Amino acid sequence: MTRIPAKMPGLVKKFYPNYYWDFSKAINANSEKTMYLTFDDGPVPEATEFVLELLNKYNAKATFFCIGNNVEKNPQIFEKVISNGHAIGNHTQHHLEGWKTNTDEYIENTLLSEAHINGHNHHKLFRPPYGRIKRSQAKKLSTLGYKIIMWDVVAKDWMATISEETCLNNIVNNSVNGSIIVMHDSMKAFKNLKYALPRVLDHFSNEGFQFKKIEF
Repeated sequence: MTRIPAKMPGLVKKFYPNYYWDFSKAINANSEKTMYLTFDDGPVPEATEFVLELLNKYNAKATFFCIGNNVEKNPQIFEKVISNGHAIGNHTQHHLEGWKTNTDEYIENTLLSEAHINGHNHHKLFRPPYGRIKRSQAKKLSTLGYKIIMWDVVAKDWMATISEETCLNNIVNNSVNGSIIVMHDSMKAFKNLKYALPRVLDHFSNEGFQFKKIEF
């Protein structure tokens, strides 16, 4: 994902129209000021708990795309995400890269993750790790009822080569009404996450935005 731009180009969205990139049309039609924070790669100690505490402080809801293996290892933190009223999505069992994985293995790994999520993925949300998924994989997931959730803004918080300020600016300078924003509740991203997330919540809350979870 290092070459993915902070703001997803419109051409990419048009090329993959069956994926969910943002909710700007639906939001603008209702004259709401809403953004959708999403967190990939958890749940893990410290990072996920930090995110939950901040979201609670701002009365914000979010969507957590969980790795099944991390759910298996950290069930109490996973249950805390659920009890706090956030949405759950599937991020495969072992964070597989779709382009490098055959379709049968990819689907099997996704279903294994779903088993650990144990019915909490109410809206059948799925996000491909690295944003990389084959058309055959996406087609099969769609037949199983999954909605593939991408994004239009990515913080790049996992990148050790960018500064905390750049991570923050990736979100503040690119997010608009209805944006789906990607951050990571992982220890790899934690340094940038700790700096950027409270400032993102504060900035957009002061602008009158609500943070909602993804649901259909």
